[in-house]
Amino acid sequence: MLPVLQAVGAGLSALSALKNLTSSSSDKAAAPNTAAAPATNGTAASGSTANASKSAIPTGSEMQDRFLKLLVTQMKNQDPLNPLDNAQVTTQLAQISTVGGIDKLNTTFAGLSSSLLSAQSIQSSAIIGRDVYASGSTLGLENGKATGAFELKQDADRVFITVSDGTGALIRTLDLGGAKAGMSAFEWDGNTDAGTTAKSGTYNFQATAVRGSETITIEPMMAGRVDGVSLTNGIKLNLQGGGEIGMADVKRIL
Repeated sequence: MLPVLQAVGAGLSALSALKNLTSSSSDKAAAPNTAAAPATNGTAASGSTANASKSAIPTGSEMQDRFLKLLVTQMKNQDPLNPLDNAQVTTQLAQISTVGGIDKLNTTFAGLSSSLLSAQSIQSSAIIGRDVYASGSTLGLENGKATGAFELKQDADRVFITVSDGTGALIRTLDLGGAKAGMSAFEWDGNTDAGTTAKSGTYNFQATAVRGSETITIEPMMAGRVDGVSLTNGIKLNLQGGGEIGMADVKRIL
C-alpha cells in the first residue's frame, strides 16, 4: 500500500474520513465567500455561504459512492505483504450500509410527516363552527357574556373564579358553589364588583377550589368557538374574538 493511503487506512475508518472531509470542505468553502463579499452585501454573502455549505453536505448515496471509491483505491494500492484486514473491510461495509439505510429512513419519515399533517388539517377543519374547551385562563367578553370552564380531579365544596383585566386589576369575583369532579363550565355576565359593566374584550381568570379546609387542584380552561384553522406553525385553531390554540390543548369539543 502507498504511504499516504496506508496512513489513511490505518488511522481512519471510512465514516470518520468522510465526516472530516465533509466538515473541512464546508468550512473552506464558507470562509472565502464571506471574506470576498463587500460589506454592503452582507446579507447576500451570508445567503450564498449558507447555500454553498448546504450543497456541500453529501447525501447518503454520495457518501456511499465516495466510500466505495476510497475502498477500491485502497485495495488497488495495498501492500501485498500487509493486505487489508477482511474483518475491518466487512465492518466498514456494514457501517456505510447503515448510513445509507438511515438516510432513506429519514426521507420516508419526512414524507409520512407531511401526509400526517395534511390528514390532521382536514380533520381539524371539521370542527370549524364548534365550541371547544382548551387549556388556558382567558375569557372573551362579548355582548355581555363570557364563558369559561374548569376541571376538578375530585368533588369540591366551593369554587371561586376571580376575573382581572390586562393590568392585573381585580374586576369580579364569582362564587360558583359546589362542583363535581370532572369538567364544568361557568358564565360571566360582564358585571364588576364595583357595580359597573365591563367593556367587551379579553380578560384573565383564576380558579380556586376548596374541600372542607383543604385547597384542591383545579385546572382552568378557556372556551371559544372555532372560526378557522391555521397551518403556519403546526395546526392552530383560530377562535372567535381573536386568539388561537393548539389542537393538543383541546380538552373537549361541544
